[in-house]
Amino acid sequence: MNLPRFALLACLSFLAACGGGGGRHDGGGRLQHAAPAAAPGQVTRANFSDADPHPELAAAIRKHDVHGIDVARFQLAVDWPTARANGVNFAFIKATEGGDRVDEMFHSHWRGAAAAGVRRGAYHFFYHCRAPEEQARWFFRHVPKRSGDLPPVIDMEWTPTSPTCTIRRAPEVIRADAEVLIRMFTQHYGTAPILYTTVDFYEDNQMWRLKGVDFWLRSVAAHPSDRYPGQHWAFWQYTSTGQIPGIGGAVDINVYAGDAAQWGDWLARRAQP
Repeated sequence: MNLPRFALLACLSFLAACGGGGGRHDGGGRLQHAAPAAAPGQVTRANFSDADPHPELAAAIRKHDVHGIDVARFQLAVDWPTARANGVNFAFIKATEGGDRVDEMFHSHWRGAAAAGVRRGAYHFFYHCRAPEEQARWFFRHVPKRSGDLPPVIDMEWTPTSPTCTIRRAPEVIRADAEVLIRMFTQHYGTAPILYTTVDFYEDNQMWRLKGVDFWLRSVAAHPSDRYPGQHWAFWQYTSTGQIPGIGGAVDINVYAGDAAQWGDWLARRAQP
């Protein structure tokens, strides 16, 4: 996932809850609901804005009820109950990278999300210079199995700015690594993982050939159906410049593909047993 960008606050017109309803405003002019902690399965209404909204995405995003975020060490200040009350229904939290790194904020975010009733899942950032088996075991060591948590996520993308590993291997080799990870994650957690990827990585490596996994797709300038034609997806990352009450600075915002009822059905089928 890309490093968050910081810019001036601009309210998204496509989020109907923005600027309406009860509550108080924070220092940036955003409405901040004061509400008791929501139950883990309850869908709270999005009260977000965006520092750099893409105007062509407004109508598509408005069709989705269930919004959430992904966070890592860049999000140093998260008031999870406030974020939950303002529409953060799920969170994908960076746990590990490669075979020797744990995200510095993982344990803090992991505990905070659960305490606030946010459905949480952990993600592993794939490192192209380590064996997939080693990376899977590293993730298992640091992310516990817990009934009701979201499926684990494998984040696969190119790493041109990595200080230690910028290789670009053949598509069939990358897909083979992905298949190893999918199999190991499924066996360990009792549910198939989610695969996060970007447009260029998806196209370069023909990731649509992979089976037995839900996709989480990044597309900040067009709907996934335009960037990933014919690909079924469960989650869509539509901005990296989101502004959410309770979260300091910019944050990635995502939506679940279905409505609130379908979200409940998906959780029943896909959450960790």
